[in-house]
Amino acid sequence: MKALSDGISRIEKLLGIVLMLAMAVVVTLAVVFRYLLNAPFSWAGEVSVYLLIWVSFIGGSLGLKYKSQAAVTILLDYLPAKVQKILLIIGHILILLFFGLMLYYSYQWVFSPGVAFQKSSALLLPMWIPFSSVPVGLTFATIHVLSNLIEMFREEEAQ
Repeated sequence: MKALSDGISRIEKLLGIVLMLAMAVVVTLAVVFRYLLNAPFSWAGEVSVYLLIWVSFIGGSLGLKYKSQAAVTILLDYLPAKVQKILLIIGHILILLFFGLMLYYSYQWVFSPGVAFQKSSALLLPMWIPFSSVPVGLTFATIHVLSNLIEMFREEEAQ
């Protein structure tokens, strides 16, 4: 599972770089064309929002991989190591249950007839493309959390 998580994180890093660069280029071109050439792009706002959504879900998944999300640990720090480990395992299991629920509904949503035939207003892009960021990001995040949970159990067995 760790190898799968590591492979996905490499893809996510590359995808994140490409999407951030694309967003920077689109926004820069939009500003130049709007204010210097007085010829605004009608699609720039839409594209930048969709790119930002994809970057957010990919980045959130990477944050879970590297355990870099915000956490309040003041109470956890005062507990014995064994209790800390148990609470972290319970937390990971709750996250997996939540992600499982969200994945189920996000896949239903993306593949529903309402989304399958819906088009964006400026680009006429099929909306399943930007909306797919939710199940893709959550799938990656679930794999990372599961990998971290398995790693916690392996560390415990090693002790």
